[in-house]
Amino acid sequence: MKLKVLWVGKTQEAWVRAGIEEYAGRIRRYMPLELLEARDEKGAAAPAMRERECERLSKLIPKGGKLVLLDERGDSLSSPDLASFLERSREQGIGDLVFAIGGAYGFTDSFRSQAYKTVSLSKMTLTHQMARVFLLEQLYRGFTIMNGEPYHH
Repeated sequence: MKLKVLWVGKTQEAWVRAGIEEYAGRIRRYMPLELLEARDEKGAAAPAMRERECERLSKLIPKGGKLVLLDERGDSLSSPDLASFLERSREQGIGDLVFAIGGAYGFTDSFRSQAYKTVSLSKMTLTHQMARVFLLEQLYRGFTIMNGEPYHH
């Protein structure tokens, strides 16, 4: 299995980029990981922005890839639940497990309908930049749980 994490827009803050690099490096000890950015849309009404950004995200999903959306309306998972999901996905022979973080206005209904699973990182509102680091940290934590390592107490 390969992991891909997609998001809309460039990572602006140096400290966020450092967090992304830190956890991406840790994840790559367990599994191939690719991080991909879709260009954000500017200067349009929210529905048009959402549509164009989702079109760009769609082009980054490999054929047969299983899409996991990060969305406030998604399932709340504990870290062990996420580890179990990763383990099941690997056991099922999923080639590409693709996590997507949308832009400021989220995802279109059409893009949502393609999701294999929808997950919420928190009931609190997070910036899209910070959600990138939090997702990667939780993926890393999931792999340590799967491997019985002491990172998760």
